Amino acid sequence: MKLVGALPKSIEGRALGSQLIRSGTSVGANYRSACKGPSKAEFIAKLGIVEEEADESAYWMELIIEGKLLERTAVQPLLDEANGIVAIMAASRISASNLNHKGKKHKRSGNVKNRK
Repeated sequence: MKLVGALPKSIEGRALGSQLIRSGTSVGANYRSACKGPSKAEFIAKLGIVEEEADESAYWMELIIEGKLLERTAVQPLLDEANGIVAIMAASRISASNLNHKGKKHKRSGNVKNRK
């Protein structure tokens, strides 16, 4: 939020700042929601949203750098963090999906045995 506060009060600064606040705060809110999700499927879905919002935040920061609205040195650490979150969430979502699919297959095969 401090990064957005440092943006110029121009049309571009306000537009990019507004988008960055929305996507950046969504990352934390959706991660929190994922951790409290009632099901594995909801957890996986929320991780996907976190990944998308972190990637969108990275996009807005790239535009801030390219538009020279702030110095790269002020933005780059947060851009690197956003890209790291994208990578972690993608890996976590894939891992959780694989575990979820294996669990479902195992349950189905167990149900088939019980029917015989």
